[in-house]
Amino acid sequence: MGLSASLFLRQTQSLVMTPQLMQSIQLLQMTHFELTQFIAHEVEKNPLLEIASDGSENGAETGFEDNEAFSEPDSGSPDGAADGHWYESSSSGMAERLDEGLGTGFENVFQDDGPVRRADAPELLSQWKSMPGGEAGEDYDLDDFVAGQVTLRDHLNQQIPFLPGGAADRLIAQHLVDQLDEAGYLQGDLQEIAARLGKRIEAVETVLHSLQTLDPPGVFARSLGECLAIQLRQRNRLDPAMDALVKHLELLAKRDFASLRKICGVDDEDLIDMLAEIRGLNPKPGADFESGASETIAPDIVVRAAPDGSWMVELNPDTLPRVLVNQAYFQKVVKNCPKNGEDHNFLSECLQNANWLTRSLDQRAKTIMKVAAEIVRQQDAFLMYGVDHLRPLNLKTVAEAIKMHESTVSRVTSNKYMLTPRGLFELKYFFTVSIGSAEEGGDSHSAEAVRHRIRQMIAQETPDAVLSDDDIVISLKRGGVELARRTVAKYREAMNIPSSVQRRREKRALARVAAF
Repeated sequence: MGLSASLFLRQTQSLVMTPQLMQSIQLLQMTHFELTQFIAHEVEKNPLLEIASDGSENGAETGFEDNEAFSEPDSGSPDGAADGHWYESSSSGMAERLDEGLGTGFENVFQDDGPVRRADAPELLSQWKSMPGGEAGEDYDLDDFVAGQVTLRDHLNQQIPFLPGGAADRLIAQHLVDQLDEAGYLQGDLQEIAARLGKRIEAVETVLHSLQTLDPPGVFARSLGECLAIQLRQRNRLDPAMDALVKHLELLAKRDFASLRKICGVDDEDLIDMLAEIRGLNPKPGADFESGASETIAPDIVVRAAPDGSWMVELNPDTLPRVLVNQAYFQKVVKNCPKNGEDHNFLSECLQNANWLTRSLDQRAKTIMKVAAEIVRQQDAFLMYGVDHLRPLNLKTVAEAIKMHESTVSRVTSNKYMLTPRGLFELKYFFTVSIGSAEEGGDSHSAEAVRHRIRQMIAQETPDAVLSDDDIVISLKRGGVELARRTVAKYREAMNIPSSVQRRREKRALARVAAF
């Protein structure tokens, strides 16, 4: 068979990820804050895009539309002269006689505006705006009156000059301040700090003990026990029994109250009082000085009960971006631009991008609405009766119901929140693992509903009937939930619930104190 070259035409189809398609996918998973920043960036570089305001949507305009109504009358017409100067022609003589007799001139008799006063300290004018001779009137900045955020280091640096010691001790103190973490604990090693500063370890420890007396109580501690001991010492409550308790916090974590009673030499009532006092201390004294601002979550979807018993699913108008395309500006500018010129091509590209952005935002809102409506339909029992009736749900079920891909549903539910009569929930909260039923052919259960049931059973325990993990498994099986013991232990540890042995010790100790 001979080899020869031939020329032929083949037509194929392929899916290509264009930049606009990639940006549409990114828009779908953006949060409200990220979307606002993205739109602001697009409006800045696209002259045809505008962010709609209330005034522009309602057609409100500013300025005077009818200037003739506010213009002065024409001095050439007799009517205008009569209308414009009627008060002068009728009462000019009377006004002059009253002015002469009563002295009704408008000149300022009491001269309040004296000569400009010289500033007392001209070099301080930029720092002291209220100084006589400084900036006058209302020329001030409101930001100057806003209290600044005080950090933990600033708060400590204000107290260090009042500590006893010289310049060398202040240098050590400043170095120790730099070694604090956000919780107020000292992270540096004293031996390394002493070697770095060329000081003896005793000098560094002396400065550290002085710093541990500063506010907030417990700062400059190197461990949790030392932090609690510092706070108890400042309250004059660090007696030998309390000191022994602080040194054996690992027994307190295990709820080993029998060993703690022997070590501290106290009875149950005193031990319970000591534990209550420990709980009143602050394990992170520097946490109150964190500079991070709390972020408010704005729901993307709002669910309300309808009068007919169904649910109304609406998009939150506060989180919907309102973007307009200025077609009038485009038509006006294009008329004066040569066709196929650089300016014409630039504006055409801007118009295309603006139309694409508005369509993408509209498609984003419709997709979020479809996913939210299907979630509400699937979790109707949860909205009616609570978390006990939360159904198991996965992305595939919702995707098949709304005829979309699972990846699209995953992007929609990422960092999106729904406000319901039961509270504010992330959309991913409604997607939980399915747990099989103990009965053949029975309905499956949601993992979140099972965790809630375990939490309720433990909360209803009595000191004489504390449930073990095996008891919880048996109780769940009676309720129609098939669950292994290791899964129950995993759920219990995830909810920070101690074991049955630790719970029994704590409940019995509290019961003895209550009996007294």
